[in-house]
Amino acid sequence: MEQITLTILGREYRVACRPEERNELLACAHYVDQKMAAIRDGGKVLGADRIAVMAALQIAQELFGSKGTDGTELADVRRRLRDLTALADGILAPQEKLF
Repeated sequence: MEQITLTILGREYRVACRPEERNELLACAHYVDQKMAAIRDGGKVLGADRIAVMAALQIAQELFGSKGTDGTELADVRRRLRDLTALADGILAPQEKLF
């Protein structure tokens, strides 16, 4: 396992991953960052926790709406969802301390 730093909405998160998953995890973090930034820049949703939930819903909708024409295997989609869930948990954990 190796440690990498992901930046999402200007905040850094250190996560562990296998070396062969590094590039994919970085790409996922970049995708999540873009989704969250678009929601934040839209100005209708305030708070990092709400932005994260809205981004997660959009990404889940994209996954459920896909027809699998690109040949993506269900196991791969499940693994990616687990990675995104872990990333969202890491983002939301500091917010829980505020309440």
